[in-house]
Amino acid sequence: MTPSQVSAGGLLQLIRDGRANTRADLQRVTGLSRSTVGQRLDLLNRAGWVRHTTGASTGGRPSGRIVFDPAHAAVLAVDLETRHARAAVLDLGGTILAEHTGPMEIADGPEQVLDRLVGWFPDLLTAAGVSPARICGIGVSVPGPVDFATGRVVEPPIMPGWDQYPIRERLQETYARRIGGSMEDGPVPVFVDNDANLMALAEQRANHADCDSFVLVKASTGIGAGVVIGDSVYRGIDGGAGDIGHIRLHDRPDALCMCGSHGCLAAVASGGALARELGALGLDTASGRDVRRLLAEGHPEAVRLAREAGRRTGEVLVTVVTLLNPGVLMLAGELSGVPYLTGVRELIYQRAMPRTTAHLQIVTSRLGDHAGLIGAAAMVVQFLYAADRADARLERLVG
Repeated sequence: MTPSQVSAGGLLQLIRDGRANTRADLQRVTGLSRSTVGQRLDLLNRAGWVRHTTGASTGGRPSGRIVFDPAHAAVLAVDLETRHARAAVLDLGGTILAEHTGPMEIADGPEQVLDRLVGWFPDLLTAAGVSPARICGIGVSVPGPVDFATGRVVEPPIMPGWDQYPIRERLQETYARRIGGSMEDGPVPVFVDNDANLMALAEQRANHADCDSFVLVKASTGIGAGVVIGDSVYRGIDGGAGDIGHIRLHDRPDALCMCGSHGCLAAVASGGALARELGALGLDTASGRDVRRLLAEGHPEAVRLAREAGRRTGEVLVTVVTLLNPGVLMLAGELSGVPYLTGVRELIYQRAMPRTTAHLQIVTSRLGDHAGLIGAAAMVVQFLYAADRADARLERLVG
């Protein structure tokens, strides 16, 4: 990139990434003149996107640091599960300002679910002390494959009635009708992605930013994986990457999956599968959340089944880690306790080549139930403040 191509949005990207946080650094990295850097910083200052702080002194005059201001706007984030949902207001750095969790049956269909979610927003905004005009976007995490370009769910096994539903457009319409406009006086931008993708994005950025090949496996009602390569989610050509719950196991043709096939990993080793097995033993288990409760209580049958589920998942993950050679494999979701982790580790270290696992960390989630919300907010910020989009927004905001 030549100096003339480094726009104000390009400077913002350097500042956000921490690659250049002083005027001198921006000149050095971009090759721009002092006056041009000043002009482009002026646009960012007028938009309120950056703030100036005093850096540490090196013996002379303290340097002035320029940082992205996460408080100049806010994001609404939604994390949909099969039987409950979370919604929150976050600043642009991922700090949760207000949060609400409540029961939500995803099988009730998109219109009812989305209307109820938007009904939570006014109280959330009030609790966060954020006006609707400061909301720059909405991020939505869903438990199904998503075509990211359209924001539509594609043939989701555990989301009946959602296939190809226009989530983005419906949310924009309902938000405008019940809440108001966005900070740019147009339809509020809405972004939708798969839950495992967004959890992976959040966890990698928060705790493993130095890992260029990161895999997160979410084991809850279903099983899915999110992959982060470099600093970007890998989605495949139409959002189908990471759908490991529907890889077939060779020895379980009897297990009927919600997708209609037999022998899928999710039909054997998910929270939903374990809930059914424990229910057949007379225990009150309707979902993966009930399985998590029994695991927390140390119930012996739940522990045994979770460890075996980990081993079955490990059979599939041997291929995943061999193909991607990740530095971190993270387990998340309702099953991701010690028994499940132990089972996964057993199979991977037993069957994968030592070369593949020599530098592999197999860990559990650190953000817990907040990972989906934080990832949904990060998705919004990643796209709205990317260099080209930032320039277009600056043109509208400050001319």
